[in-house]
Amino acid sequence: MSDFEPKTPQDVIALATEGAPEPPPDVWKELMREALSWAKVIVFAVVFALGINFFVIVNASIPTGSMESTIRVNDRIVAFRLSYMFSSPERYDIVVFRAPDDGVKNVKRVIGLPGERVAIVDGVVYINGVAGVRDDFVQAGPFGYLGPNFEEQTVPAGHFFVLGDSRGNSHDSRRWANPFVDEDRILGRAVFRYFPGFKSFASR
Repeated sequence: MSDFEPKTPQDVIALATEGAPEPPPDVWKELMREALSWAKVIVFAVVFALGINFFVIVNASIPTGSMESTIRVNDRIVAFRLSYMFSSPERYDIVVFRAPDDGVKNVKRVIGLPGERVAIVDGVVYINGVAGVRDDFVQAGPFGYLGPNFEEQTVPAGHFFVLGDSRGNSHDSRRWANPFVDEDRILGRAVFRYFPGFKSFASR
């Protein structure tokens, strides 16, 4: 018992609550505070992911076999948008770009560089009249078919001549009405496959 004698209504309330547990916290307020905290994290993560996707990487799924066997149908790859910020594509780079005829996203390999004369005869690529372009990544079609010939043309400044690795099964610079890809339409350089399994495209 307390020796305190109440004299006012406030004294009575104080005496009645003496030793009583503190009132429970506002549960809903705590839940709302926690939900708001998680919402901020989620919004930041979404904005960060969108920023990465729009400004740093290109995420692409491969719908055709034009790059087999380097890249197969339904492979998922990542291209780096900043690869060509301070330099231009080099021969044998695998690039993701918008096709010159229809703007559809494509993945092909750079073969001809600006200012070079490119021709293809019976599957052999000639650069400035000389054969010798690497073909260790080339996959022929049925009966060894390597696609159509290409009459010699000079690659314009700021443009590139591109081919699929599956030469007999690729719609590329040999077949487009506008055969050369403007550098401004190149979205990035393919750097790796992440599904199914990891595969690096770092080496040319």
